[in-house]
Amino acid sequence: MKLLKTTAALAVVLAAGMALPAQAEDSFYIQLPTYRTGPYAGSGIPIANGMHDYLTMLNERDGGINGVKIEVDECETGYDTQKGVECYEQAKAKNTLVFNPWSTGITLQVIPKASVDKIPVLSMAYGLSAASQGDVFPWVFNPPMTYWDGASGIIKYIAEQEGGFDNLKGKKIGYIFLDAGYGREAIPLIEDLAKEYGFEMLQYPVAGKEMQNQSSQWLNVRRDKPDYMVMWGWGAMNPTAVKEATKIRFPMDKFIGVWWAGGEDDARAGGAAAKGYKTLNFNAVGPDFPALQDIKKLVVDTGKSEVDADKFGENLYNRGVVNAVIMAEAIRVAQEKSGKTVITSEDMRVGLENLDIDDARLEAIGLAGFMAPMKVSCADHSGHNQMYIQEWDGENWQKASDWFSPMTDKVTPLAVAAAEDYKTSNAPWPARSEACAN
Repeated sequence: MKLLKTTAALAVVLAAGMALPAQAEDSFYIQLPTYRTGPYAGSGIPIANGMHDYLTMLNERDGGINGVKIEVDECETGYDTQKGVECYEQAKAKNTLVFNPWSTGITLQVIPKASVDKIPVLSMAYGLSAASQGDVFPWVFNPPMTYWDGASGIIKYIAEQEGGFDNLKGKKIGYIFLDAGYGREAIPLIEDLAKEYGFEMLQYPVAGKEMQNQSSQWLNVRRDKPDYMVMWGWGAMNPTAVKEATKIRFPMDKFIGVWWAGGEDDARAGGAAAKGYKTLNFNAVGPDFPALQDIKKLVVDTGKSEVDADKFGENLYNRGVVNAVIMAEAIRVAQEKSGKTVITSEDMRVGLENLDIDDARLEAIGLAGFMAPMKVSCADHSGHNQMYIQEWDGENWQKASDWFSPMTDKVTPLAVAAAEDYKTSNAPWPARSEACAN
């Protein structure tokens, strides 16, 4: 009875929007799997810095979340799946609230473990697209959108450049990709769209060990003369591809990467000739947001960050901030739903499933315009939220389109079918037993 009274009192406090009292020893633990070394470090370092710095800023500025400090440490995976699984086991032993694999390969390995261990997996805009189906994957989340959303977004953008989907008929669209689970994930969706709209999909796989030696793939691109090139690259693959594209004088305004191919260093590798290169994005670039200025004041300028001063606010750094925002907001929601200050990973799952970062909330946390509103539900663990196209002007990324939605009418049926296939392939896959708290 005493517990019930306490919980009810906390709920009243939270409903009133007041900060919760917390004991000094209270804290959350979150492990951040990172890769600051190896061939993917060029992409992994800014992501790690952004995640780490936003959470550190919350500790420094607000004393954590509703008075509860966030204990953060990193686990170096080197983008290696086995090391990532070892990090997961370490995180589990320390009762992490959530696990961020930062690799599609690691994500695929930990998905079956998550429901058993009751640890939510946050694979932000990567990993298994079918995991958007909350009824099949109650412990996996991939907001703000899936790879299939991204692939549909690129094809939608290309169609707009050509004057409509009917004009895609007879076109050739090349797809250069990291030949791993990550790069192969988008293929089924693009193949479906190629059949529907009559374009030819040309595939150029790049093995992980050959990321910095793509001359043969780009010689084939020069031979095939695709009308557009789409890239699903990461780490050292991206700057190499941009550089090779400029060497064969591929028209850069028709070379479009997924959001993971949009680091400043990726585009800089092509020099002045890379001007016009485009990628998807779902966060703003630059430091001119109140929350980022708080990071600079409380974390960067005080020596608590590893980010180089001239890279603060770059695209992938800000992407790491988005990942940390999702975690922090899910914690806040979980506190409201549970009436607790110090939540568990099971509470965190409920927080993620009720995530609703609208414009008012973005304004309140100092990130108005930093990203599109993001909503997740019990049934939809992705949200299929909005994206935009950015273009490299030779020195910086510039916004090159309005925010737009993916082709959910094409993506959702494929995700539903893929989730059912996953259940069959991994039988007996447990039926969802977690109640919806929406």
